[in-house]
Amino acid sequence: MIGNIIKKEFKELFLISTLLPIVVIAIVFGSVGNVIGNVGETLKEKPVIGIVDMDDGNFSDIAMSVLTQNAKVVYNGSDAEGGLEEVRKENGVALLVIPENFSQNIYANHPGEIEIYWIMKGAGMMDSISSSVGEGLIQSVNQEISKNLIQQDSPLDPALVLNPTKRIDTTFFKGKEIEGLSPSQLSNMLNSQSIVIPIVIMMLIIMAGSSVISSMGLEKENKTLETLLTLPVRRSHIVIGKMVGSALVGMIMAAIYMLGFSRYMSSFQSSDINLANFGLSLGMPDYLLVGISLFVALLAGLSLCIVLGTFAKNYRSGQTLIFPITALAMISMFTIMFKDFDTIPLALRILLFAIPFSHPMMAMRALMLDNYWLVIGGIAYTAVFTVIMIWIAVRIFNSDRLLTGSVRRRVALGKLAWGFRR
Repeated sequence: MIGNIIKKEFKELFLISTLLPIVVIAIVFGSVGNVIGNVGETLKEKPVIGIVDMDDGNFSDIAMSVLTQNAKVVYNGSDAEGGLEEVRKENGVALLVIPENFSQNIYANHPGEIEIYWIMKGAGMMDSISSSVGEGLIQSVNQEISKNLIQQDSPLDPALVLNPTKRIDTTFFKGKEIEGLSPSQLSNMLNSQSIVIPIVIMMLIIMAGSSVISSMGLEKENKTLETLLTLPVRRSHIVIGKMVGSALVGMIMAAIYMLGFSRYMSSFQSSDINLANFGLSLGMPDYLLVGISLFVALLAGLSLCIVLGTFAKNYRSGQTLIFPITALAMISMFTIMFKDFDTIPLALRILLFAIPFSHPMMAMRALMLDNYWLVIGGIAYTAVFTVIMIWIAVRIFNSDRLLTGSVRRRVALGKLAWGFRR
């Protein structure tokens, strides 16, 4: 008897609709693991840099020795602009400029300045690894100069001996020249401002979508959906009513979750961060675009959930149908958090653009960099996707599939009714 019960439960639960989403999620986590696993290899690679040495002193020679040993130098000359172009061509990280009087300033108890012109490719967490390796070069230069000063037993300030150089950072990122920030600092600032949206979108789509699909499965199980479909109400109004009602509840949940999570994230941010000082602030039109993108993406997710909900036979099967939505939301969130849209492969870029949930996740970072076309194009695509999903849902509701369960069964019932009429 127990064996029969186990067999029954196993057959009811072990379905393709149950197994496939789990496989997709496993593939997503495996892909993310492969990306993270490649970090160690990236850290071992020598960064590609250019050097402009205008000083002929002892400490500049030490710096040159450290840089040439630990990095791949693609330019070593006196023209900073030409060196920067050469580094760009070679897909490099930065151009380092050692100015005149570098060694003389250190002997005079003043830090020797090193001008660094960074070339930043993306704002994702994984995109700043190469620049972090470049920053490690500067630390190595500091250590070697400090060793030399200690060996000379020079009467210098101990603080200067420990930190004999000073960095002057300038970052070139997507057409912007940002002074005073390295790529890692800029990436941290952008992520601190935009990391809330991807997590909120993922949680919002999962919670709102789960409620829609589960409610449709429960309505089928309790036969309340059949009663609703027999009322003198247009089927399109039923679809729109379900979607808009769920969207309003979802927006309320999103607002509450966003307030709490923003408060949580603000506790980890330093109070002196001001993006407006670097030309990366957002105005009211920008926040309006983010809100529109968020709302349209929510409608797209709910319309897709309504289409999926029509396949739910009961409440239990409705619970399994949320996994495709979860997988899509997780793909978008992890991809956007770890990589920038411009630095991912073309195939993954197309997939990311095709997922409607990804556009509000990218919106805030894109608007900070004046990439309005990506945001507006994403809103337009998501709106078209929503209209198509609503049309499909209305077609399904206008048919009798929700009542009969399948096309084959509907045909059989039609033949039976024809027999009775004869």
